[in-house]
Amino acid sequence: MGVFTFVCRSSAGEWSAKQLEGEIESSAASTYELQRKLVQAAAASDSSGGVSSSFSLITPNSAFFQVIIGGGGGGGLIGGGAVAAPAGGAVAAAEAPAAEEKKKEEKEESEDEDMGFSLFD
Repeated sequence: MGVFTFVCRSSAGEWSAKQLEGEIESSAASTYELQRKLVQAAAASDSSGGVSSSFSLITPNSAFFQVIIGGGGGGGLIGGGAVAAPAGGAVAAAEAPAAEEKKKEEKEESEDEDMGFSLFD
């Protein structure tokens, strides 16, 4: 997995970027073009998997750009809910649906109760 972090600046209508800890630099007329070039440069130096990127405008003339290559599942923890199975196999198979059903019930109950009103009333 490779993480590439860039500081981007705009001057005289041209965006330029320099990697914080590395040698990659690039420039382009727009932020879109700059991001494409930086992703291509990062992928050329580390081709270990899928690419994820994040561009954050800090001021109208400066930004932060991060490219993450590899790393697998992406949002596995956010939408997770996998139940770890103990060595007992059959016991785990019976417990997994019960645990999932309990989570669904808790979610259904909490949806309208969180704010004390429903948005659809």
